[in-house]
Amino acid sequence: MLKEFREFAMKGNVVDLAVGVIIGAAFGAIVTSLVGDVIMPIIGAITGGLDFSNYFTSLSKSVTATNLADAKKQGAVLAWGNFLTLTLNFLIIAFVLFVVIRAMNKLKRKDEAATTPKLTKQEELLTEIRDLLKKS
Repeated sequence: MLKEFREFAMKGNVVDLAVGVIIGAAFGAIVTSLVGDVIMPIIGAITGGLDFSNYFTSLSKSVTATNLADAKKQGAVLAWGNFLTLTLNFLIIAFVLFVVIRAMNKLKRKDEAATTPKLTKQEELLTEIRDLLKKS
């Protein structure tokens, strides 16, 4: 059983997946910092100092606090500002991943095109025949 587990754990796909999860977590931390430390302060400066993470709606009459941490201690709150910040985080992460994967795919296609083997004479003739048949 130990041998089977070792074979399973050392399969390429499992190791690749583990590496992907670790890199993804690190990448997520970078993007979270980008949003929290760069993008949101810029948005805050543009909108006159708004900090979305502290926006909330009280669901209880006993909540009198003006910041989210204290309000949560006093009673039920709807932390929509925090949700908005996390949603923005997700959208930026998804967009950055899209751009990175798109660039990687473009490089991969370029490499594949460069390594495409030259057609043999017979394959060239068959291609010409195929193209002629399509025209007629």
